[in-house]
Amino acid sequence: PQVCWLAPEQTAGKQKPYMYTQGQAVLNRSFFPCFDTPSVKFTYSATVKVPEGFTAVMSATSWEKQKDNTFVFKMSQPIPSYLVALVVGDIVSADVGPRSRVWAEPCLIEAAKKEYDGVIEEFLVVGEKLFGPYVWDRYDILFMPPSFPFGGMENPCLTFVTPCLLAGDRSLVDVIIHEISHSWFGNLVTNATWGEFWLNEGFTMYAQRRITTEVYGLPYTCLEAATGRALLRQHMDATGEDHPLNKLRVVIEPGGRGFLRGFCLFLGVNPDDTYNETPYEKGYCFVSYLAHLVGDQSKFDAFLQAYVNRFKFQSITADDTLAFFLEYFPELKEKGVDSIPGFEFDRWLNTPGWPPFLPDLSPGQQLMKPADELAELWAADGLNMEAIEAVDITGWRTYQLVYFLDQVLQKSPLPEGNVERLSKMYPKISKAQNAELRLRWCQIVLKNNLEAEYSKVKDFLHSQGKQKYTLPLYRAMWGGSETARALAMETFSATAPQLHVNVQNYVKKILGLE
Repeated sequence: PQVCWLAPEQTAGKQKPYMYTQGQAVLNRSFFPCFDTPSVKFTYSATVKVPEGFTAVMSATSWEKQKDNTFVFKMSQPIPSYLVALVVGDIVSADVGPRSRVWAEPCLIEAAKKEYDGVIEEFLVVGEKLFGPYVWDRYDILFMPPSFPFGGMENPCLTFVTPCLLAGDRSLVDVIIHEISHSWFGNLVTNATWGEFWLNEGFTMYAQRRITTEVYGLPYTCLEAATGRALLRQHMDATGEDHPLNKLRVVIEPGGRGFLRGFCLFLGVNPDDTYNETPYEKGYCFVSYLAHLVGDQSKFDAFLQAYVNRFKFQSITADDTLAFFLEYFPELKEKGVDSIPGFEFDRWLNTPGWPPFLPDLSPGQQLMKPADELAELWAADGLNMEAIEAVDITGWRTYQLVYFLDQVLQKSPLPEGNVERLSKMYPKISKAQNAELRLRWCQIVLKNNLEAEYSKVKDFLHSQGKQKYTLPLYRAMWGGSETARALAMETFSATAPQLHVNVQNYVKKILGLE
């Protein structure tokens, strides 16, 4: 299941086949013999021979091409098994910084270079200032074929990302900041078990938001964090707050055959099935709570550097992290901050549900308030065009527009005719190339039964196969009118071959084709 073989039609160029591996969480055991647990780290080398006209790349600190189209890779730093990754395809590269290049199919390389030239180094420099030296030598980005089901995968030295990040206007470059942050949290200091995935993701969300605060300012970061909090709310509403996956320490039983999905009901849990918003956003809240206990940002930043330095190249548990926190701040240990009623560290880890502490996102209000007010105007029965035209959205960044569209979607279906007017008024939104905006616009089109723009839903689903964009749209179509259901069937039968097999199966479930 770890090795994905793509036919030419599943690639951007549609000329040559392509293969890639995806190791997280426990799939690399099907690719090479290994101790497939994040608690074990190792260096590796590999020799990969590929056919003429193809190039191989891996998550390695050095690579060289030898005769007979043979590539030799070495990873000189110890990493856990899930971070070993290989791609073979018709790919080329272009430099975008002193230690960064972009890799992509030839038809995408110009767009990739234009979008990322100069920005990666800026993020790396801020990361190093906050968290200490970047130890992986290079930070390259590989733009995957459109069928790649994830946003990004933080393979060291070579992050894999969806081509959806090529918006044409640099509006989604901050997604890369998340993957860059894994260079310290996850790749350098790693969760020893998948049951404590929040150690990777909660710290990475915190680090990502520290970097965006430095680069884009606090209001913007608070707005982005508010969209993250909304996703956590949606997830907890859908599963029920007391679902066992909604705690930070998830019980994943070991068990020989427990990793086979069929048996996982009574032999524990497949780590892949534990993947949800909780380790990311509730984890972020816990790290923010630790920062709140310290009460001084520069002191907490210094703690994060010390933490990375203390545990680099190791795999650790939450107990290690929290013991080090209390040892680093003896005055907090003295005060007994680990057992403040209602906020006990034990409760954070072992009790499911909404986070006991939420960081203050009020600086984002200056960006949220105008978006809230504009959404209100568009949801009104008689449109007040004068008030609407007085709001200038040309300077709004992606997350402000996303926040606005989320509000419009919540208020949909809108009164007759309003969505058509909205579409005409903001071509920046209704004709966007940005995937985050396209997803929300498609959702609005479906929720309002705007059949005149159903073609946009079809085009978007034909253009990419990212799970986070694909499944919500099929759910919306299947929950809609007869025409919308017909659109779902027609689009799926046309695009199924270009989707990742997991995504195909999820869509089949939604459409009742199982």
